[in-house]
Formats: sequence, C-alpha cells, structure tokens
Amino acid sequence: MQRSLFEYHPVLGYRFIPRLKTRVPHEGGGYLVQVNGSGFRCRHEVVREKPAGTTRILLFGDSHTAGDGVSNGKRFGDLLEELLPGNVEVLNFGLPGTGTDQQYLAYREFAAGVEHDLLLLVVQIENIQRVAARYRYYSDEQGKRVLYAKPYYELRDGRLTLHQVPPPPAPMDPAELPGGDGATVDQVARYPALSRLVRSVTRLEWAKRLLVSSGLKDRIQGVVKYQPVPHYSSPGNPAWQVLSAILREWIDGHPGPALLVPLPFYHYVIGLSDSRPYQARFRELAATLKCGYFDPLPELRAHTKEAIRRMYFENDGHPTAEGHAAIAATLSPAITATLARSAAEHGE
Repeated sequence: MQRSLFEYHPVLGYRFIPRLKTRVPHEGGGYLVQVNGSGFRCRHEVVREKPAGTTRILLFGDSHTAGDGVSNGKRFGDLLEELLPGNVEVLNFGLPGTGTDQQYLAYREFAAGVEHDLLLLVVQIENIQRVAARYRYYSDEQGKRVLYAKPYYELRDGRLTLHQVPPPPAPMDPAELPGGDGATVDQVARYPALSRLVRSVTRLEWAKRLLVSSGLKDRIQGVVKYQPVPHYSSPGNPAWQVLSAILREWIDGHPGPALLVPLPFYHYVIGLSDSRPYQARFRELAATLKCGYFDPLPELRAHTKEAIRRMYFENDGHPTAEGHAAIAATLSPAITATLARSAAEHGE
C-alpha cells in the first residue's frame, strides 16, 4: 500500500488525502482514485441528513472494499447502488491497510451521527492479523518498506481498551520498538511460506506463465495445505477474542440494522485453504448478535475455476472489476432481505 495517497489522521493513523484525484499504476493497467472531502474513496460527500426517498448504506472494510486495483465506479459498493431496488446511496468508508479496529474508529469519527438505513460491515478475513498488530509496514514514494505505529485495542477483564491514539505520525525504526513488540508487527506478507515456494518454481517469466495457464500453480499451493490465517483456529485465540469484541461493541452500540459479512480472499474462494475455521468463528459470533449475517463464500465458490482466477489480480490478490461484480451480485439479495426484515420489524 502506497502511503503517498494518504495523510496523517490523529485517530485512525491515516486517511486518503481529501479531494484527491489521481491515477495509480497497477498490474491491471492503473486505476483512478477519487476521494471525497472526508478522506474516503466515495463519490458521495458524508453529510448527516439522508436525502429524501433514498436508502443509505454505510459500508466499512479494508482495501477490498476501498477497491485497490480498480477505479471508483467498478467497486462492489458502487455496483450495489445499481443492483439494489430504489434510490440507493452507499457511503464507502473502506480504508486500505486497516483492520476492523481502525474501521470501527472511522465509524466513530466520521459516521456515528450520519442518518442511514443499514450498516454493512465487510470483514476481509485477513483483517484479524491487523487487529492483533500494533505496527505495520507500508511502502513510501520510493517503494521502500517503512514501519508505522497504528491504534489498537486490548481486551482486559472483558472490556476493550484503546491504545496508541494518537499514533506517532513519523515512521519508526524497527530496532527501537519497545521490548517484545516485534511480535506485534504486521509484516504484510499474507502467505510467506506459500509465496516462497511458488516463487521458487516461477522465477522465470516463461515458467510462471506456463504454471498459471496450466493451473499447476494452484495445485502446488493446494499441496502445501497452508493455513494463511491461523488466528481462527480456536474461539480462545487472543486475536479472535479482540476482533469479536470489537464487532460486538460496534453492532450492539449501533442503533439500526447491521449486516455482518466475512469476505474471503482468493485462496479460500478457489479452495486451496480450509475455510471452516473462520466460518465457524463468524457463525458462532453472529448467533449471539442482533444483526444480519451473510457468508458469501459458497456463492463465490460456485463460479468456475477459470472465472475465479479472473476475479482476482495475479500478484496483489485484490478483486478485479469482474471480482467486484461477483461480490456485488452475491451481496445484493442479502442486503435486500436485511432491509426488508428491518422494515417489517418497524411496521414500515
């Protein structure tokens, strides 16, 4: 993630530069980033009053929601405005590189008093690693890895406590981290062992193209049986306990309907990694919450393998425009059903 697109924020750590409009180089050919006055990639301004006759959705997530790799109008949040019935406005608060902790802070800072009909929480499965982290590496303007502190929560005696707000605005020297904090650095290497294996057999460009076209790369990764996010293995995992506590506080404190959506990345969708641990944790949590819940994985997996490969960029793993279209098509009926249940409960 390029920090040059962002500015410091004393609570979240950073946000997009407000009013930014720029084209970002990318393996997909580049994409257009347009930012509203609040510092989020959204074509709507964040105003308290909801337009008359409009269904407004507040959307939170990470780079998959913000849309790294695709231009604004091709993201699933924008596409939902076209797929859902009536006049729909989606306020996209997605922020790349963040965990659910920072997304919750974004809600508190920018959206808590905004009129809306639905809170849509899209938790990309990897976010749990960021919730467990206190520091994270990013890329600067020269492509160099730099380390920044981030806000984080701890769970003590059943209560969440917020730390490192405001986070230091300047990059940190890894050698000067407080004792023991090296273990709380998000290295942004999503599948380190898996990546090393695949790189070792795809060092030559012609071999890489052959592996991708033949499907051998996926088979190699499947043989590894690598679990990219082991934090979901047990209900007692400390990172899961913090993540679930954040979601519980967020949803319980929210005055209207909410829909919780765990969003898988490529390895789960294509079937190379075992999705059962994270699915179990989210099902268990959703059963205790007063909110809607939708797992998009079965519908995303229903696509052909060829289609799934087209749905994700080869190198950075984010959804392509085709991937965003698939996510939007999957979410649309779940959102419609959640809004209908809410209207029925309130006699509308």
